[in-house]
Amino acid sequence: HRYTHSQHNTYTMSTAKRPHPASSQTTAAIIESAMVAMTNTESPALFDVTIICTTDDYQAAYWMERLGKGICKSDGESDSTYPMVLAVSEDWSSPSGAGNGLGTLYAFQKACRIAKEKYDVDLASELNEGKISAALYHTAGKGTRLAPLPASENNNKPGVKLPVCHTLSDGTSEPITVLEAVVRQTGIYAASRSGRLSVFWGDQIFVPTAPFEYEPTHHVDIMCTLEEEPPTEKVWKDKGLDKYGVIAVSGGESGDAAQVEKVDHPTAVRMLKNLGDIARVGPSLGSFSVSAKILEALCEEFKPELDAKDGKLDTDPHFWMPLTLPQDEYISLMSQKGVEDDESRAHHLRMTKMKDAFLPANSELGLFGAVDVGSNACWWDYGQLKLYITNNLKLSEDGPDADLLRRFFGVTSRVMNSEVAGLEVDGSACVFSCKAKGGSVGAHAAVAAVEAEQVEIGENAIVVNCAAKKIVAGKGAVLYNLVSESDEGIVAEDGAVMVSVTNAEGSSMLLKSKIDICGGKAWKQVLDGNSISFEEVHKQNRDADVTTIEKKRKELYKKASDSFGL
Repeated sequence: HRYTHSQHNTYTMSTAKRPHPASSQTTAAIIESAMVAMTNTESPALFDVTIICTTDDYQAAYWMERLGKGICKSDGESDSTYPMVLAVSEDWSSPSGAGNGLGTLYAFQKACRIAKEKYDVDLASELNEGKISAALYHTAGKGTRLAPLPASENNNKPGVKLPVCHTLSDGTSEPITVLEAVVRQTGIYAASRSGRLSVFWGDQIFVPTAPFEYEPTHHVDIMCTLEEEPPTEKVWKDKGLDKYGVIAVSGGESGDAAQVEKVDHPTAVRMLKNLGDIARVGPSLGSFSVSAKILEALCEEFKPELDAKDGKLDTDPHFWMPLTLPQDEYISLMSQKGVEDDESRAHHLRMTKMKDAFLPANSELGLFGAVDVGSNACWWDYGQLKLYITNNLKLSEDGPDADLLRRFFGVTSRVMNSEVAGLEVDGSACVFSCKAKGGSVGAHAAVAAVEAEQVEIGENAIVVNCAAKKIVAGKGAVLYNLVSESDEGIVAEDGAVMVSVTNAEGSSMLLKSKIDICGGKAWKQVLDGNSISFEEVHKQNRDADVTTIEKKRKELYKKASDSFGL
């Protein structure tokens, strides 16, 4: 699933100087209503059913517990079974996984079984009758480009913590995880999507600048950032649309859409001729929603693969493109990806046959449409180490984008819930849920859940969930999940990345990197200061009991903190 949205964010990141969305009144009003909905802790905007697709059963158990008692907790007043959290593991036959197409169908079917066993709820029929809304979050995968942070969470990639805290139901405060932030953000679409399954990626949050309350008009709708101006050749070139998966929307009343991928303007016009007059285009975000009817049809169509847990199909190239493009255009597009013509032709025929059987019986909606999030949507992605750093340092920046980020996370002051009277904290730094007796925190640093006698934290450093007598973090360093009872404490030089990997017995290993190293590229290398590669750590972490390890980690943290009497 990584293709469209990871591509997309280079696109948004590179236009940092874009005019801020709030420059027009309607946009300002949309952003305001989105922020109000996202930050309402009293009655949060939530889907009735939250499905988390994880790597293994230990992670599934962890998220059902954590979200069920946290972000997705029921108000306790009604006897409703909703909100309901269902976490499932993707136990597919091949290690490369099911792809996000088959993966979505498989996770939904598995969630239906759990809902029946655990709550005696027939999820598919409740969805079909339009009684509930459901959202599925894809979090499985290694997270190589975020390495070594997921290693420190024992491969529980969505459990990577941000340097900002939220209050739990028992009143304690701890760092919010990436997934919790995503669940909170995406809930604003729930009210518009009864009778639909929404699918999101587990590592990006955004604030839309286009209306998020809408009446679905198509069985499938896909999120995209539509450009304001019509798609001339100049716009196509200027916006670099030949580098992305692009959604094109027809100018007719139907608002029908189609998807193409990495093509130039003349090719796109030719491929999209069936749409007629194209009014707007923009990069796809990959996230989509489907009606209960087409979800059922897709599950039926791919029953052989789902039963055998075999095959790998993604939504963009294997569902949406063959459903929206003419056969010859689909074949030529797939041949660019190295797929044989015969294979593409057979797949296009299969999808066309499904479509031809489905549409006459379900003509109340169109087939494929777009949900615009606005070409100026604010966008924060945590799926890569460099973006994790950039977007967390934004907490201490100035500007409208940073203001929205702080508001989203409930940051009302640069120092919150902390005992740091003896500490010299730079006015631009953020310090949350920390205790320290002395030392300093440099400019633009982001520090959360840290307990130490003495800290020397350099500018632009990020320190999350660390306890030691002394913590020294060089300029731009990232320190994560580190605990030490030694006198010298934790010392990291400029630009260093240091994390700790703890096992169920409670023994820990240090894992190091540098802020300019991409874990994806260095995955198989043994980096300086490490005894094994990220890949080897990932193998050792497989099927780790993350709930037990988290308890163990908290015990070690408390023991260290108690040892120096904070």
